[in-house]
Order: sequence, then C-alpha cells, then structure tokens
Amino acid sequence: MESSAAISFEVNLDYPFEEAIERLTAALKEEGFGILTRIDVHTTLKKKIGKDFRNYAILGVCNPPLAYRALEHSAEVGLMLPCNITVESDPDGGSIIRIGDPGAMIKGFGMDADPVLAEVGSAARSHLERVADALKA
Repeated sequence: MESSAAISFEVNLDYPFEEAIERLTAALKEEGFGILTRIDVHTTLKKKIGKDFRNYAILGVCNPPLAYRALEHSAEVGLMLPCNITVESDPDGGSIIRIGDPGAMIKGFGMDADPVLAEVGSAARSHLERVADALKA
C-alpha cells in the first residue's frame, strides 16, 4: 500500500473516474461504510471561479458503529468526521483513490493517548485498508 505524506494510503486503478467511484462504493459497503457527502471539485471550481479541473471528488464516508462509539466517548472527535476519501482522474489514465488514515488523524489531533479513540482509529484504519485491498484485487 502506497503512502501519501503518512496521512493516507492510495490505490491506482485502471478504471475511469465514475467506475472507480462505483467500485469504491461497493468496497466501502462491504466494510460497513456509506458515503454521506460527495463534493465534485471539478464542477464546483468551474461554477465558482470558471476554472477547468480534472474529475476530482471528495467523499465523506462513515461507519456508523465506529462513529457512534467515538462520538459517545468524545464529542470533539466530530471535528474529524466523516472520514475523507478523494477520487481523481489520473492524467496518465485510470483513477487515483486516496484514503485518509483515521489512525493518523487521531494521532495528529493528539487524541491517541485516549485508549478508546486509539482503538476506534485503529479499527477504522483496518476496515479502510481492507477497502483498499479489495480495490486492488
């Protein structure tokens, strides 16, 4: 699994943008995640500032049992939710998916000393690693 600045891991797919999102959605569902939000950056930039940009989406994903456990323990963790995943068209063909690492986010916010939040972050990371592995298969 490739790492991007130690806050995410990425998967390069030979599939076009929309198909990559469809495959990602199916892999997320298998791990108990759903997509809460989708920001189409290419459309937004064109509309707001008239700039062309490649297909690029930011997806906010959530695993409800993990989110509930974290939020019940610390409302402040909501600042890190939902988990973000980006999908973009690769200029060389195919698509690039970058999955934010929840464990790194917990650590980056200084919450890794809390055993409950550290465990939730680790569990979320494990689920998302399996998503990445499923996309590669």
